[in-house]
Amino acid sequence: MKEDFYDILGITKNATAAEIKKAYRKKAIEFHPDKNPGDAKAEEMFKKAAEAYEILSDPNKKARYDQYGHQAFEGGGFGGGGMNMDDIFSQFGDIFGSAFGGGGGFGGFGGFGGGQRTVKGSNLRIRVKLTLDEIANGVEKKIKVKRKKQAPGTTYKTCSTCGGRGQVTKIQNTILGRMQTAATCGTCRGAGQIIDQKPANADADGMIVSEETVSIKIPAGVVDGMQLKVSGKGNDAPGNGIAGDLLVAIEEAPHEFLQREGDNIHYDLYISFSEAALGTSKEIDTVSGKVRIKIEPGAQSGKILRLRSKGIPSINGYGTGDLLVHVNVWTPKQLSKEQRDFFEKMKNDEHFTPKPEKEDKSFFEKVKDMFS
Repeated sequence: MKEDFYDILGITKNATAAEIKKAYRKKAIEFHPDKNPGDAKAEEMFKKAAEAYEILSDPNKKARYDQYGHQAFEGGGFGGGGMNMDDIFSQFGDIFGSAFGGGGGFGGFGGFGGGQRTVKGSNLRIRVKLTLDEIANGVEKKIKVKRKKQAPGTTYKTCSTCGGRGQVTKIQNTILGRMQTAATCGTCRGAGQIIDQKPANADADGMIVSEETVSIKIPAGVVDGMQLKVSGKGNDAPGNGIAGDLLVAIEEAPHEFLQREGDNIHYDLYISFSEAALGTSKEIDTVSGKVRIKIEPGAQSGKILRLRSKGIPSINGYGTGDLLVHVNVWTPKQLSKEQRDFFEKMKNDEHFTPKPEKEDKSFFEKVKDMFS
């Protein structure tokens, strides 16, 4: 089972943004590759801390994690999982401050000697519309995405302005004395490399727009508005940078008969006077196929039948919701003379006189039961 993000950073769910950042910095420095050369366990802890901070430092991601747990960011390469050193140092390197020579860089690991930065390409965003059946069962979608990729034949060389570090340092005289500051190199825009050669059809960064089919595995139980991430399927970065991510926003398409409420599903079933009085059986739609249900004789309008585990699987792994069938007795609006005469005769019949029993709950009691 995946380790809790709060436990990794050693904080509680009530931790403030400042406390989360402080806890991450402490863990990152403790397990930093420079401090633990060749230690695979320390490297793993370093990555876990970065993954936890990526989620908990973002209010939206933190809210989804608090509600759905790891399932909100998993399922076929989504979420913070699988961060590599390039991801970590390009996103959070500034948090380490001057603990390792400034700029978040480190020597002797992954080719980052001398504090060289690795640039990450920009993210892409798409919206995917899913049916209720797809949400209930999970689905794999193949989506065509236009993304920037390095053009074949493009070569880069070290930026002479920053020497490949991606940053330039400036020394200023202030009332407090001489102060050194670091800023992103304006020549290479932080990449540490500039174009050497590129084909005529490439842009100024040596990129071309290419259409690619991306396979997206969407887990069962996602909710409308949830955002999933496919790592490395955004735009490429210049030089030896890493590609950005593809952010997938979930949109739930309305169903013709079923209405979702959390993990439960509601279905309105209409039956006639005769069916209510005599009893009947009906075939209805569910997200897992058609099922036949039995209506007992004397069924009252407003009765709710609960079909266990016929709803939506919990994305957090807490079981499956139910299907709530709302029975509605349909009152005919037009009657033939023969039908009207029959009901006139039945007006005062004792079997047609309303006699609600204890189990015939009021509307408000039914609503209360439905949410309990």
